[in-house]
Amino acid sequence: MKVLLINPPRSPENNILKFAPAAAKQFIHKKLIGPPLGLLTIAAVVNDHDVVVFDIKGEYDLNPAAPPLRKLVKELVERYRPDVVGVTVITSEFNDSVTICQVAKEVNPTIMTVAGGLHATLLPFDFSDPSVDVVIPGQCPQIFRELMRAKEAGIPLESVAGILIRQQGVLTRTRGKPSSWDATGGDFLAIDRGHLAKWISTYKVGNSPDPSTYVFTSLGCPYKCTFCSIWTQFRGKFHQRTVESLIKELQSIPEYPVVRFADANTVVDMQFMNHLFDRIVDERIEKILVMDIRADVAANHPEIIAKMAKGGLKVVICGFESFRDEELLRYKKESPAADNQKAIEVFHEHGIMVRGNYVIPFDYDEDDFRALADYSSANPVVYAGYTILSPMPGTVYYQQIKDKIIDHNYNKYNFFNAVTRTTLPYEEFHERVGGLWLIKKGTDVI
Repeated sequence: MKVLLINPPRSPENNILKFAPAAAKQFIHKKLIGPPLGLLTIAAVVNDHDVVVFDIKGEYDLNPAAPPLRKLVKELVERYRPDVVGVTVITSEFNDSVTICQVAKEVNPTIMTVAGGLHATLLPFDFSDPSVDVVIPGQCPQIFRELMRAKEAGIPLESVAGILIRQQGVLTRTRGKPSSWDATGGDFLAIDRGHLAKWISTYKVGNSPDPSTYVFTSLGCPYKCTFCSIWTQFRGKFHQRTVESLIKELQSIPEYPVVRFADANTVVDMQFMNHLFDRIVDERIEKILVMDIRADVAANHPEIIAKMAKGGLKVVICGFESFRDEELLRYKKESPAADNQKAIEVFHEHGIMVRGNYVIPFDYDEDDFRALADYSSANPVVYAGYTILSPMPGTVYYQQIKDKIIDHNYNKYNFFNAVTRTTLPYEEFHERVGGLWLIKKGTDVI
């Protein structure tokens, strides 16, 4: 069978950028860069079929004059004539993902459309549009493979456990429990990044001349920050890959000198990380490494940061979140504000560029913005990001303030748009958030 897997475009909604002072606009984060690991994993599990992976994000980066989404998808479906079209869905890309399924059905109503990814895991019944035939929640490579086998054999889809199928216009969950799948262990799948060769030149971050790719070292997160959907997606569990599988993968991607470790938190197990970097040095793997590392890890374990710096760690994304302990407690961050300053010192001591991220609550007033500006000015990092504390569907924070939400357009659920009433006038609030992006040491954004 022919399978077309599509990575949807980014949401165009960015009110921080829209209302920011002119001087700040060049620094504001505009796009998430990197190959879609989820779709590549799905492609790997059904590689006995004729599989095409198409990255619409990469296509628009490569060719800004590419056709609008509906026309582009129509051309893709007419060109490849797939039996199955699959989309990976995060909340801010939900609407465009449904559009992709709609166009596929318009071209050929017999195509089976399948939605997976984060939003499908947390809110599967949101896919009420009749163009979506199947929704697969969770880590689903083996489920997708079983779905393909059932379709190819003409077996009723109800036989596939762990999915939602459309019956008489309504999504219905199938019975049974999906077969177990250890994505970080015995069932780990090596992916073929060759599917994305066309767009490799677009996978560059900041001023880097070299393309970057994602590599995951773990799935899930042991922490339970109220605004985060990663731990809820994995129901609070944390799964670590093996060191040797990581070494093998790093050795297999010479075309990517820059590697972003795509984890909620890369450094959780100190013994694992020590072993990994011993092996990186032993195998003479030379990569520019980018990681997400918590401030309390750097503050309390400067020795592991020093070791990783010697092994190629050059950029760290660090969620400072707030400068106030009471806010951090409310977010269940489990890391006091003092750790932010300590972490900055540790990272800078070892020549690591820091992207420090703050989240801005909707009720901030002039005094709050002034206080945050004073704090971030006194604790500068090379890169800095200031986004809005957003109630992402599926998070604890969403449940806490859902009655205050006034904007339910999923396109705006990307941390760059307030979806609740703000204390300051709406435009002024976004303008002030945008102005904060000027407070940093570097001249680039990552």
